[in-house]
Amino acid sequence: HHAADALAAGVAVIYQEAQLVPEMTVAENLLLGQMPTRFGWLDKRAMRAAASRILAELEEDISPTARVSTLSIAQRQMVAIAKALLRDAKVVAFDEPTSSLSRREVQKLFTIIRRLKERGRVVIFVSHRLEEVFDLCDSVTVLRDGRHVVTYESLAGLTHERLVSHMVGRVIADIYGYSPRPLGPPALEVEGLMGPGLSAPVSLTVRQGEVVVVFGLVGAGRTELLKLLYGAARPTSGKVRVCGETARITSPAAAIQCGIALCPEDRKREGIVPLRSVAENINLSVRRRFARLGVLDERRERQNARDHVARLAIKTPSLKQPVLHLSGGNQQKVVLARWLSERVKVLLLDEPTRGIDVGAKREIYDLIFNLASQGIGILAVSSELPEVLGIADRVLVMRQGAIVASVPREEATEEALLRLALPLATPTTSPSPVGEPTR
Repeated sequence: HHAADALAAGVAVIYQEAQLVPEMTVAENLLLGQMPTRFGWLDKRAMRAAASRILAELEEDISPTARVSTLSIAQRQMVAIAKALLRDAKVVAFDEPTSSLSRREVQKLFTIIRRLKERGRVVIFVSHRLEEVFDLCDSVTVLRDGRHVVTYESLAGLTHERLVSHMVGRVIADIYGYSPRPLGPPALEVEGLMGPGLSAPVSLTVRQGEVVVVFGLVGAGRTELLKLLYGAARPTSGKVRVCGETARITSPAAAIQCGIALCPEDRKREGIVPLRSVAENINLSVRRRFARLGVLDERRERQNARDHVARLAIKTPSLKQPVLHLSGGNQQKVVLARWLSERVKVLLLDEPTRGIDVGAKREIYDLIFNLASQGIGILAVSSELPEVLGIADRVLVMRQGAIVASVPREEATEEALLRLALPLATPTTSPSPVGEPTR
C-alpha cells in the first residue's frame, strides 16, 4: 500500500527524480527509518561507516556527510541505489534512470545493474531508449495508455522498428519528420556573450524558421548558455538582438518581454507548478495581459487554455487536472502552450524530449517544426545524437564552455560531432565565423 511496505517486502524503486530528503546528509538518507542508536542517541559514527561501506561497494566517491541538495542528479541516483542495497532489496525497479546521465555514468549504472542480476536480484528497467533495452534486458513488455500490449520473453529476432510499432500503435518510418523550411532574417543574434559557465565569448545567429541545436558532452556549458540568454544568469559582457532590436536581458521577465522563452530541462522543478491545474500552468505568464483592473479574467483564461489544449493535442481529462498527473510529453506541451500564449520570437529548448516516450517525441518534433515554420527561431540543446541529427538545420558544437564549430545539416554525422565535442578534439577546419548560418 505504501513505499515503506514495498521496501519491507524487499521491493525498491529508483525513480527518475530520486526520492531523497535534500536537506539531510547522504548517511541520514541511506539509513532513514533504521538509524543506529547508542545509549539512546543516534550513532553517527556507525551511520557514516555503513554509508561509506555501501558507497565503496558501488565505487562511488560521495561523502556520507554531504547534503543531498549539493549532489548532482547522477550522484543522487547512486544514493538511491545504495539505499536499496542497504535494505537488501530482492526486486529493484528503475524508472527512466538514464534520462539525466552522461554516457560514462550510464555505463557505470549498467555495470551495477548487471552486478545485481548476478546476485540473483530481479531488475525491472523502465526506459524509452530502445538501444538501452536491447543492450541490457532479457525480456521486454510494452505498455500503451495504461494497457498491456505485448510481452517478449526473449529479444532474439526482435527489431527496433517492430518494438516502436507496438509502442505507438502504428509504424513510424521516420520518428523526426524533418523537412526544410524557408529561412527569414535573424531572429536571434548574439555577439561576444560571456558569463558563468562559458570559457570564451559566444557569438551565434538563429534565423527565423531555423532549428539550431547545441550539442556537447555533459559540462560543456550548453544549459549555462541558455540561462544567460534567458536572463536566469547574469552575463558579464556581450550583446543580444532579437529580430534586429537590441535586447537588454537582465531577468527572465525581461527576456519574455523581448520575445525569448525557455523550456527548461528539469520540467518538474523549473517548468511547471506541479500541484496547479493545466489551465493555470498555461496562463501563468500571460495573466498580466488578461487581468482587468487587477482582477483575473477567468473566462479569457479558460478560453486560452482550451484553445491551446486543442491546438497542441494535450491529453488531459480536464483543464482542472493537476499538471503533475500528466505524462512527461503532455507536461512539455503545457510548457510550450504557455509560451505560445505569449508573443514568442525565439524559443530556447533544453533537452526538449527528456523522459518522453517515442510516440510523444514525434508530437514534440512536429510542434517544433510547426513553430519554426511560423517564423520562430529555435535554439535547442540535446544530448541524444540521433535527435540532434534528426531535427537540426544546423548544429553548434560546444566544448569546455565554448562554441567550437557550426556544422550544417548536410555535413553533420555522429562521428564528426563527437570528434568535435571530445575534450582533446581539434576541428580540422575552423568555420568562420563560428555560430553563423551557412545558408
